[in-house]
Amino acid sequence: MAVLAEERARPTIVESVPAADPAPLGLAAFALTTFMLSGHNATFIPDIAWLGLAFFYGGLAQLLAGMWEFRNRNVFGATAFSTYGGFWMALGLFVTLVLLSKTAAAAIAGPELLNGLAWFLLAFAIFNLYMLFWSTRVNLAIFGVFLTLQVTEVLLCIGFFREAHGMSPWITHAGGWAGIVTAGVAWYASAAGVVNGMAAKPVLPVGSPMWGRLPAMSRADSPMPRRTEA
Repeated sequence: MAVLAEERARPTIVESVPAADPAPLGLAAFALTTFMLSGHNATFIPDIAWLGLAFFYGGLAQLLAGMWEFRNRNVFGATAFSTYGGFWMALGLFVTLVLLSKTAAAAIAGPELLNGLAWFLLAFAIFNLYMLFWSTRVNLAIFGVFLTLQVTEVLLCIGFFREAHGMSPWITHAGGWAGIVTAGVAWYASAAGVVNGMAAKPVLPVGSPMWGRLPAMSRADSPMPRRTEA
């Protein structure tokens, strides 16, 4: 008596293919948009020139970089890029509403606009502070980005509060110049990520973690080291 074996479907093996390193894109988007707005705060770039960049480069492109960092299981990069992508979109929308909506403009007329910006920056400075602490576990380049950004946000926060009370804007201008430095450091980290990803050996150094070890199977030459597949 013939026995027919029941054919069973073989399990499908799905190989996890990591995405390309999104950190250089996220850092470049952050750097360029920060440069444009900081140039305005430092008084040498006209206002509103940064607004489109806030939506599409510093905002959307950086948010996408954060989503890809989730795909690469990099919780630090995902949190940083997604948050600052949202930062730029929120700031861009806020300014757009003030410019286009009479209701929004009336709600924050006079010193309330500067007070609102100051509180906005204070909230992000709190977020940036703990990310600054944890950036010491990434590398010196990323620590430099968060350190200079912390200085920038604190100066701008103080500057806007002072201006809201009728004081001189010189601290706001100082925050603008600090933002220029922040953009420069972020551009360097982005450039290092691009060229190091194209070379067999690191070309531009990003430094080592200040304490702790990188996760196993991570790319140490990336501006934001992430886990790679075996």
